[in-house]
Amino acid sequence: MLKGKLFLAPIKDPKRILDIGTGTGIWAMEMGNDLSPIQPRWVPPNVRFEVDDVEADWTFTAPGGYAEFIDLDLEWRSPDNSIKEDSACKKANDEFLAATREAGIEPAPGPKLEGWLKDAGFLDVQHEKFPLPFGTWPADKHLKEIGAWNYLQLMEGVESFLYALFTRRLGYTKEEVELLCTRIKKEMKDPKLHAMVYMHVVYGKKAEEKDTSAEE
Repeated sequence: MLKGKLFLAPIKDPKRILDIGTGTGIWAMEMGNDLSPIQPRWVPPNVRFEVDDVEADWTFTAPGGYAEFIDLDLEWRSPDNSIKEDSACKKANDEFLAATREAGIEPAPGPKLEGWLKDAGFLDVQHEKFPLPFGTWPADKHLKEIGAWNYLQLMEGVESFLYALFTRRLGYTKEEVELLCTRIKKEMKDPKLHAMVYMHVVYGKKAEEKDTSAEE
């Protein structure tokens, strides 16, 4: 998604790196911490995986070090307004966003990352966003490949994205969710539908510790 780059922060010769939400650990091994221990046992000697709660208080970033965050804005958009107001895709996305927020979870944290880093006292905060299309409709070769993978994960995973939330929060029956998913998949097969979300990348530098020795 970053066109071959592993990160965007202006880091040279880093001494220690913490990868939060490392998944399979591939990124960490190419350069951890995740919800579940699915990483390989055989890793380079300078890589170690841990299972931890990243929402608890932590002070992993040293003064002068950089923190970089990647997250999504899951509100579907279309550059040509091809997502119709009465479509299943629009209905599902609107209800997904509302129900997720009702559950106390922010489904679109990407645009908020910059403010959060600044509020936490980080300096030189930089913010970039990247389109993640669903499907191969973009003309750009790079986006076309990303869109193909994104389309595949949606078509194979839409039920798992919606079942629990829609039945528990919105009162849908299992059959109603299945029907909605069928409609979404049918709409997604239309080459005239140009849907996408945005991925946000934000990084900043932790302030150096103030030297108070001269004041003492």
